[in-house]
Amino acid sequence: MTSLRGLYAITDTPLLADGKLLPYAEAALIGGARLLQYRDKSTDAARRFDEAQALAELCQRHGATLIINDDLELAARLGVGLHLGQTDGSLATARARLGADAVIGGTCHAQLELAERAANEGASYIAFGRFFNSNTKPGAPAATVERLDEARARFAQPIVAIGGVTLGTAPNLIARGASMIAVIHALFAADSALEVEDRARAFAALFN
Repeated sequence: MTSLRGLYAITDTPLLADGKLLPYAEAALIGGARLLQYRDKSTDAARRFDEAQALAELCQRHGATLIINDDLELAARLGVGLHLGQTDGSLATARARLGADAVIGGTCHAQLELAERAANEGASYIAFGRFFNSNTKPGAPAATVERLDEARARFAQPIVAIGGVTLGTAPNLIARGASMIAVIHALFAADSALEVEDRARAFAALFN
């Protein structure tokens, strides 16, 4: 299993439209992303399967781990990891279905109680956010670096920091206990795959 430390790249369907998904995702992996989450909220099951399968092959090629957002059936079908929000099903059920070795993460917003529950249900990592203004979830509860301090002292699971994180703000989050930095726009809102690769390298270097 991929070590749960480093850059956690998350795809965004509108941002990666027009054929960008696979080349931009591979660029992030080449640049050093350790986890790649496929996040697609559409109902086009056939396209989602095809894209997720292609991403799984890319992750395997580059020694990274694919995580499916909020779709246990798709994760089980492909034999990959899963991330669940608070309204997306039971982590315990997902763990039982996907097995002991699967990487399964849970959204904890800014609440230690949610992290406690996720940890008890078998989460591989716990995700806190948003830390900054976020394009993806502008109304999500705000987390603080103090919450990272508390979580680091309380939980053994790796901690993911998400929500508007940039190259400028990531170092403080890492210093305060974030094992992984989850990034969408600061990584993928780019004019070329090469730019994505350069950004990924810069984020990955923060963990050296």
